[in-house]
Amino acid sequence: QVQLAESGGGSVQSGGSLRLSCLASGYPYGDYCKAWFRQVAGKEREGVAFLGNDGTTTYAASVKDRFTISRDNTKPILYLEMNRLEPEDTAIYYCAQDFCSHLSRHGQYRYWGQGTQVTVSS
Repeated sequence: QVQLAESGGGSVQSGGSLRLSCLASGYPYGDYCKAWFRQVAGKEREGVAFLGNDGTTTYAASVKDRFTISRDNTKPILYLEMNRLEPEDTAIYYCAQDFCSHLSRHGQYRYWGQGTQVTVSS
């Protein structure tokens, strides 16, 4: 069973930076697609950044050129580097992971972390 654990959230002033980490464990060998989502209370979860198994990346328009998704090639860790943070980036951030083949068929990630809070003050 895949388990994901985020870390690195916190409080920062507008214009600041944070780096989130997501440690994966218990996963069998395979081609995984990975992503970061965020959610504000009362709103739907929003996809922020996506990483394909071939290294391709996709970003939401609201974070493009400010956020960078990457992975450690020697450890099962996914990162989200967040720069020039804005109060609108305040949310709980979740990492997600699944077999790319599952996503192409079903369009939904099955494996999620517990979330980490990011708060940006003006």
